Amino acid sequence: MACFLVPTTVGGATTLLRKKFPEEMHIDWLNMMIWGGAVGLAVEHVAHGEIMPWPPFLTAMATPADTAAMFREMASVGIPMTVGLILAWGVMVLAYEKIIVPKRIPLLNGLA
Repeated sequence: MACFLVPTTVGGATTLLRKKFPEEMHIDWLNMMIWGGAVGLAVEHVAHGEIMPWPPFLTAMATPADTAAMFREMASVGIPMTVGLILAWGVMVLAYEKIIVPKRIPLLNGLA
């Protein structure tokens, strides 16, 4: 229905604020992961006829009951999916900064 709206919102925020994040956080990694997932989900929703090119754009917004179901899906699927994605990004950044970068520096010093 609309679970893709949660990562899209987070992706919009992190894209707009990317200059505020330190380089060590590799915010571009998170943005690529979020936008890739959001676009993939949006394509899937279009393929299933849940997104339309005319208002209200989401079939789940046609009736109040459908809208309530849409918000439940966003809460039960969109939020956990986005949190999981952010956790995966955090593990990637941590592994890169704490394991990979320290191993590269001695190698570079030996070449100089």
